[in-house]
Amino acid sequence: MLVLVAPGQGAQTPGFLTPWLELPGLADRLGAWSEVAGIDLVAYGTTAGADEIRDTAVAQPLLVAAALASAEALGVKPDVLAGHSVGEFAAAALAGVLTPEQSLRLVRERAQAMAKAAAVTETGMTAVLGGVEEEVLAGIEKHGLTPANINGAGQIVAGGTLEQLAAFKEDAPARARLIPLSVAGAFHTHHMAPAVESLREAAWNVVPSDPGITLLSNSDGQAVATGAEFLQRLVNQVSNPVRWDACMETMAGLGVTKMIELLPGGTLTGLARRGLRGVQTVALKTPDDLDAARELIK
Repeated sequence: MLVLVAPGQGAQTPGFLTPWLELPGLADRLGAWSEVAGIDLVAYGTTAGADEIRDTAVAQPLLVAAALASAEALGVKPDVLAGHSVGEFAAAALAGVLTPEQSLRLVRERAQAMAKAAAVTETGMTAVLGGVEEEVLAGIEKHGLTPANINGAGQIVAGGTLEQLAAFKEDAPARARLIPLSVAGAFHTHHMAPAVESLREAAWNVVPSDPGITLLSNSDGQAVATGAEFLQRLVNQVSNPVRWDACMETMAGLGVTKMIELLPGGTLTGLARRGLRGVQTVALKTPDDLDAARELIK
């Protein structure tokens, strides 16, 4: 059983789209989607620097477009789909809940609203690797932070104000390693509440379709039966924690044996190697990885 997964913000690196533009039709596709996304996807994916693509308003549509373009190049129908954070918008489009254009329009609104919300208060995120999960969660709560991403495989991401994160660093859980993340704000926390309302307004006139493939939600890891419910979850997820651990638990329960991570791959397959032991993985980073992915499918 094959699961196709789409990564979230932070997976982008300068120039990651460059080799993909050599594939027939891909540059034209990204050019058309640039009009919808409101940014030059080709330029940001090829020549822009790290600080430019770190911008939330750029990173989110860029990642969704890259995932969709690489899925089109791969040309396979999976058994299960899931995305991490903004990657859910790519998964929704691949499952038929949204069209690629609807997905990118909503992501454009999401990204701009989240960037605006992040500017209100100086906030950030810190990855916590290792430690005892109960102790890590207790420490996060103690300092008024939110476990914004519970990723499984010994990884939890805390989100909150810079002051709270600094205090947490000084009082780190035993046997845990803390890594500040290069993100613009505390995503998937209450600090993003204003962005939820903006996205809800943008989604008001969107008529989703029911998924044609088993589609998992970051909210609780469960498969969602209707497009209307998944769209509602996409909106609410902006200020709710990402439960990737629950998504992986569901994948295991469904009997997933193979995972392909869409461009720019690496993060989710890395978690799978620790949290889904025995599952074969391929991460799409360059077009050369397409052959390995197709071989995995065989």
